[in-house]
Amino acid sequence: MSLRGLLLAGLAALALTGAGPPQASFNDIEDEVMCVTCNVPLNVAESPQADQQREQIRSLVADGLTKQQILDSLVAEYGDENILAAPKAEGINILAYAVPLGIGVVLVAALALTLPRWRRRSPATAFGAGTGTASAAPSLNTADARRLDEDLARYER
Repeated sequence: MSLRGLLLAGLAALALTGAGPPQASFNDIEDEVMCVTCNVPLNVAESPQADQQREQIRSLVADGLTKQQILDSLVAEYGDENILAAPKAEGINILAYAVPLGIGVVLVAALALTLPRWRRRSPATAFGAGTGTASAAPSLNTADARRLDEDLARYER
C-alpha cells in the first residue's frame, strides 16, 4: 500500500471514531445522581421514585444526549443541584474538594518532617530509657560473674 493510501485509511478511521460527542452510558450516570426520596445515590436506592428516575435516565440516554446534557436536564427538572451526588466545584462547594486535599497535604508534610527524626533516634531514646547516648551494661556482682563463667565453661567443651 502506498503512503497516500495509508494516509487516506488513517483519515477515514479517524473520521469514524470522532464522528460525534461520546454517548452517555446509564451506569456512568446512575452513580452520580441522588434519589430525591431516599437521599442516597441512585445506584443503591430502592424506591418507586428511584425506579422512575432510572427510567428517565435510560430514556435520555436512548435519545442520544451526552452525560452533561442529561445531568443538566435532571437539575432543570428537579430544580435543585442536590440531585447531583457530587457538588459542583464553585463557590462554597469548593471546600468539599479543597479540605480533604489540604488535610492530605498537611499529613504528608508532617510525615516528611517527622520521619527523619524518628529514624535518627537511638533505640534507648525511642523507649524513653536514656538521653540518647548508649550506656554500658551494669556490672555484675562477683557471685553472678562466677556463675556466668562456670556456665560458659560448660558450653566451651
